Amino acid sequence: MSIKLQEGDAAPEFTLPTDTGDELALSSLRGRKVILYAYPKAMTPGCTKQACDFRDSLASLQKEGYVVLGISPDSPESLAKFVERDALTFPLLADVDKKVLAAYGAFGEKKNYGRVVQGVIRSTFVIDEDGKIEKALYNVKATGHVERLRKELNVA
Repeated sequence: MSIKLQEGDAAPEFTLPTDTGDELALSSLRGRKVILYAYPKAMTPGCTKQACDFRDSLASLQKEGYVVLGISPDSPESLAKFVERDALTFPLLADVDKKVLAAYGAFGEKKNYGRVVQGVIRSTFVIDEDGKIEKALYNVKATGHVERLRKELNVA
């Protein structure tokens, strides 16, 4: 059973390659609010819908001070294709060995079409300016999640 982060926990630190091949460290965003969302696989229907919802909501989230980051076990090259194909306007992080996903409790046992499998648990984490978990949302739906998150965060 994987760990589940709670409100007030320190967000696990990471440095990961992005879709551009550059590295991004969570610590470099200290002082800013971060939305880190974990998704199973680039360019699949649900993950595309969720990424496009974040893209379409990005201006309103940024206006409220949020930085949006997506994380999956895809390679930087796959993420670059995803960004280009869907005109995504925020960084995607490559966690190929799934260590960061596991540290956030976003990788482990889940049900997929009635079977228990190991995989990415679609999750969203809101991290405050001090690097603490403000919200840890597990098993979220790809469709409608961004709209619900915006309501919870009071983002117009």
